[in-house]
Amino acid sequence: MTRRILVTSALPYANGPLHLGHIIEALQTDVWVRFQKLLGHEARYVCAEDTHGTPVMIKAQSEGITPEALIARVAAEHRADYQGFLVGHDWFHTTHSPENRHFTDLMFGRLKAAGHITQRSVRQAYDEQAGMFLPDRFVRGTCPRCKAPDQYGDSCEACGATYAPADLIDPRSTLSGSTPVWRESEHLFFALGRFEPMLREWVASGALQAPVRAKLAEWFEAGLQDWDISRDAPYFGFEIPGHPGKYFYVWFDAPIGYLGSLKALCDAQGLDIDAFLKVDSDIELHHFIGKDISYFHTLFWPAVLHGSGMRRPTAVHVHGFLTIDGQKMSKSRGTFITARRYLERLPPEALRYYFAAKLGPGIDDIDLALGDFTARVNSDLVGKLVNIASRCAGFVAKGGGVLASELPDPALYGEFTAAAPRIAALYEQLDYAQAMREIMALADRANQYVDAHKPWALAKDPAKAAEVLAVATQGVNLFRVLMLYLAPVLPQMACKAAAFLQTPLARWNEIDAPLLGTPLAPYEPLAQRLDAKIVAELVEAPLAPATAAVKPVAVKPAAAVPAAAVPAAGPGTITLDDFTKLDLRVAEVIEASEVEGSDKLLKLTLDLGGTRRTVFSGIRGSYAAASLVGRKVVLIANLAPRKMRFGVSEGMVLCASGSDDRVYLLSADDGAAGGMAIS
Repeated sequence: MTRRILVTSALPYANGPLHLGHIIEALQTDVWVRFQKLLGHEARYVCAEDTHGTPVMIKAQSEGITPEALIARVAAEHRADYQGFLVGHDWFHTTHSPENRHFTDLMFGRLKAAGHITQRSVRQAYDEQAGMFLPDRFVRGTCPRCKAPDQYGDSCEACGATYAPADLIDPRSTLSGSTPVWRESEHLFFALGRFEPMLREWVASGALQAPVRAKLAEWFEAGLQDWDISRDAPYFGFEIPGHPGKYFYVWFDAPIGYLGSLKALCDAQGLDIDAFLKVDSDIELHHFIGKDISYFHTLFWPAVLHGSGMRRPTAVHVHGFLTIDGQKMSKSRGTFITARRYLERLPPEALRYYFAAKLGPGIDDIDLALGDFTARVNSDLVGKLVNIASRCAGFVAKGGGVLASELPDPALYGEFTAAAPRIAALYEQLDYAQAMREIMALADRANQYVDAHKPWALAKDPAKAAEVLAVATQGVNLFRVLMLYLAPVLPQMACKAAAFLQTPLARWNEIDAPLLGTPLAPYEPLAQRLDAKIVAELVEAPLAPATAAVKPVAVKPAAAVPAAAVPAAGPGTITLDDFTKLDLRVAEVIEASEVEGSDKLLKLTLDLGGTRRTVFSGIRGSYAAASLVGRKVVLIANLAPRKMRFGVSEGMVLCASGSDDRVYLLSADDGAAGGMAIS
């Protein structure tokens, strides 16, 4: 029976780049969806950019751009990174969309009509220096339960406790570093506690892993509190209907973004969205998330769905955190590895395989041990898997390029295909690590078969050409089985293997019969060994510790709310407001020429993403004009035009200089495009 499945992974937040922690979740999800499609099931994977909230607003202001411009840029970067890792979203949307607005208003209206929304005054943290109310996560302090320091204002990462920012010991604002004051404000609340019986029944249905159920038992015992779903202006998000100056808390509309993305998909493909959302829907709904957001997805989200008259999730699959060489990802330690940093150096499928070899059905943390990563990929993918194909392909080519008409050992082939149900069950259960172990054990068997029959030795005797071809045919067919088993993890390699085999690897049952009497395409390398030195480059040198504590500078939250005066800076320093006055842009040199009458200047024509600027730069002594064409440079774009006798210079390109007479242009990395803002 064909299953219909809707799958999501957590929405990346639109205020920074993707890191490998984001990628491990997307890969876990993508592998499961690809596997379901291999089985012939109707599986759809949707995701979206999480765009609302104070952090996005503040980051946009710090860059001197609108939140809409920020989220458009970051979303494009996120999409490129996901695609770089071969993540196959069926639809990738944004929470700042008409579709999400539709469902947010609809569900809020239903909850309010049913009496699940209440209103009352709350004491809320207010930063007098920044001139704004603080979201929970903009307040940090000591956990009131376990006394762990430096915890968020809504929950403790150490013990999992949830609380109000006012409960923190020694709270401080992350914007200014000051101690917040407490002011009264009218807020809207979702009555979560009313849904406890329903949630207990849902949890008992098998929708969650055992450790997550145990955690929920603790939360039930502590008592479910009403959930504050509103925030005060200034705030970037959806204003609450009927409540001017109040905005939906990002965690209210973010999960609804799954439905917004689904609606965009349904509208594009002519699908009936009600079939997905009705209470008695037979379409499965699976969420993949990290354990840090399990509270929102296992309590708030199913309760909001149920209270809105919609179906609950079939399952929520929770995974652990990612560590690097046993350490938490940290910029100060150099272990904060962005997706882009990885993709600029190494192939995506190497990491896809390594993460698959580490991921099980539990919520334990996953460690990217760089030495082990190099060794395992080189051993398993190159030394075992690809080795089978590369060894046998040459013998088939010498035998005429066509596989033999029968297998010399059909029983061995039967052993390989008999593993299909077991490996399928492991994929279904998200036990990728065990699946990889069993697949590689089969790869060992295949290599042992080739080693035992020594086709290289047989090939010395022309009379044994048929035997050589038969052994190679057996090896190629065993490789084919293994490659199909690995297709959810290695989709790109599977495509290359299918081209080599000249047969698709698109359905789980395609290996029921061996490939016989058919031609092979010329063999092309399917994988390359990883260079340990390049792998080591993923970790950057740790940042030097600061010699003195630096007090954070308050950020002006919105034009409508005046910020308090910032204390005077020390000599030689500037404020963030000073910095944000500079409009720094990536610019591509499309023309460069020497300026007649000047031995210092070059005339540069720059492209800023469709807009052109002329800049005269004193770099002639360091650069030949022709060498600059196509180069991406950094431009101060809001510098007042300067009239010179050679023409008008519309900005300044940035250079570095030292004790020598040369200047050195600052450049942008690959992937940066003309017109991009620099922050």
